[in-house]
Amino acid sequence: MVPPEARSPGAAPSAGAPARARFASDPAASRGRLVPEPESATRTAFQRDRDRILHSTAFRRLTHKTQVFVSHEGDHFRTRLTHTLEVAQIARSIARALGLDEDLTEAVALAHDLGHTPFGHEGEDVLDRCLAGHGGFDHNAQSLRIVTRLERRYAAFDGLNLSWEAIEGIAKHNGPLVGADGRPCGRYARRPLPPILANPPAAVPVPPEGFASAEAQVAAIADDIAYDAHDIDDGTRAGLVPVAALADVPLVGDLYAGVRRRHPGLDDGRLVAEVVRELVGALVDDVLAESRRRIAEDAPRSADDVRAGTRSLIAFGPAGEAHDAAIKTFLFASLYRHPKVMAIRAEAGQVVTDLYRAFTADPTAMPPAWCADLASADEGTIARRAADYIAGMTDRFALSEHRRLFDDTPDLR
Repeated sequence: MVPPEARSPGAAPSAGAPARARFASDPAASRGRLVPEPESATRTAFQRDRDRILHSTAFRRLTHKTQVFVSHEGDHFRTRLTHTLEVAQIARSIARALGLDEDLTEAVALAHDLGHTPFGHEGEDVLDRCLAGHGGFDHNAQSLRIVTRLERRYAAFDGLNLSWEAIEGIAKHNGPLVGADGRPCGRYARRPLPPILANPPAAVPVPPEGFASAEAQVAAIADDIAYDAHDIDDGTRAGLVPVAALADVPLVGDLYAGVRRRHPGLDDGRLVAEVVRELVGALVDDVLAESRRRIAEDAPRSADDVRAGTRSLIAFGPAGEAHDAAIKTFLFASLYRHPKVMAIRAEAGQVVTDLYRAFTADPTAMPPAWCADLASADEGTIARRAADYIAGMTDRFALSEHRRLFDDTPDLR
């Protein structure tokens, strides 16, 4: 990254916010962008990152991508876009309380799911299997491909030319990519690193070892909190998760009982909304308490100290970690593996499989802009191009493409 010659001043802290933490990322000290650009007179480097993500085509497409329920099942269920916005809101709240840079936090939160396929995790799983011989498919890696290669909005470069700190956060918000022994760890412990992370291009100059900034860590844990809360809300709204079953879930059950006690006779819709609201607050409070404890113990003096740490600085405490795990176990059994959800997932997976096979067998079935240079391409290049095209689709466009090519497109209802 080439640092810009002039730096824009950092934004003033919000009213009532703590002073900037000494280990917070400083936009005035950013490591810069791959392609140097004049600095903005009115926005910091991280504010520009956030704005570029918000204006990207990939971000707009999230509005019609599945979270748990396919996008046409109901107007009130979360989509990948509304999930992302909830993650960003929770992340900014945590960042503000800890004196971190809210704009970098928000940028990472807004970008963290840009690489998701249509039809939620089913689409990702199918593409990963299809590309097993070509480096696999991973939505985090795909997010990097989008912001460094696939977005084409600017005359001077491909991608969004984000700051080094934003690229680092997208690549490593879930933790180090490799451990001290050099082997993939965390989410990649049981699989090779995706190609863009194993052999990063110039646009992704992020070392695989070490942690990302505290801001990126906040975005990651906000993702967990948002999932826990809104999937309870959507699951009960859909009638797949019985409201009464919440009483047996650790932490959720205590909140459920408390709302029942304070508001006897409350209808189920408001009851669940109140429980979900309190759940978000309880998990955020747990993260703040544990993170402040770790900050006091580790005493990081800079953002680089956070990167060099031996553990995440932003984390659940033991109780919060146990509650998070229990909620995810409950949702996995009662919602994610519900027969109705599984039936739709199977049909959606077949749509993605069919599209992949069609486009790799005949790349000219893709639009000219996607296949014009593939006449003499090798199998791996064609496979990755087909995956890029499919991953960028919304649910409804994937179904439309399937109808164009096949006669047995499911309704997914």
